[in-house]
Amino acid sequence: MENTKTNLTKASEWLNNADILTEALPFMQKYAGLTIVIKYGGNAMSESSSIQSFCEDVALLKQSGLHPVIVHGGGPQIGLMLEKMGIETRFEGGMRITDKKTLEVVELVLCNKVNKEIVTKINKAGGKAVGISGKDSSMIIAKKYKWENGESDSKETKDIDLGFVGIPISINSEMINDLIENDFVPVIAPLGISEEGITYNINADTAAGAIAESLKAKRLLILTDVQGVLNSENNLIEEIEKKEVESMIKVGVISGGMIPKLNTCIHALKKGVGAAVIVDGRNKHAVLLELFTEHGSGTLIR
Repeated sequence: MENTKTNLTKASEWLNNADILTEALPFMQKYAGLTIVIKYGGNAMSESSSIQSFCEDVALLKQSGLHPVIVHGGGPQIGLMLEKMGIETRFEGGMRITDKKTLEVVELVLCNKVNKEIVTKINKAGGKAVGISGKDSSMIIAKKYKWENGESDSKETKDIDLGFVGIPISINSEMINDLIENDFVPVIAPLGISEEGITYNINADTAAGAIAESLKAKRLLILTDVQGVLNSENNLIEEIEKKEVESMIKVGVISGGMIPKLNTCIHALKKGVGAAVIVDGRNKHAVLLELFTEHGSGTLIR
């Protein structure tokens, strides 16, 4: 009798799994052959198990015929390394003031630790990942970041020199496309280089948006450590138009660190990216749920 119950339970689980695969198939067909840029945030990489789960999902995307391109952050990991080395960390307007010593640590952590860990785990999961930096082959040409009008209400903040913090001015997507065509998953550390050869630390959201624009990606997914965009009652907004986002920022419903993420999404949409999604990267298989299910995951911006 016990064996019969066990067999029935297993059969039920198999049927559920079959149903899930059947539901996912139309979405796999929809995205087959298309490029998906995923920004994997340092805050979403809080546990080794969550990194492993994310990398397995990326390998599955590739094996399902999609072309995932990963742009990763590493803020918490950089902060820990700076603390160990006794280097003070300062932020202004959510951006790390990056002097020469800090820049060396940023490059070390992003390229030698975070990037390699993601690449190794994707490859272990059956993918073919290659780690690169935005400096390689001058892929991300950058310039020094300066406060733009409206970014800060404080004159004192606008007058602060952020050091080696940059913004992309152009993306050489040839290397990325070559990797995609040869069946690799590009994993990109968000560093850039100026026309004069100066290295810059670039916000990973900004870098992902610029890369998505250059590749005319079907989707830009920004994985972070919050549910998504919340309304005035703190409920998740599942889908929102660009114009609604802009008005919600104006009245203060959307604030803080969510503003630059959404501005990146809106800019990418205006430059030809199909759609952008703010996704809670803390949830297991968040990327698969967003791409391969009807309800998605997080907030879709169109």
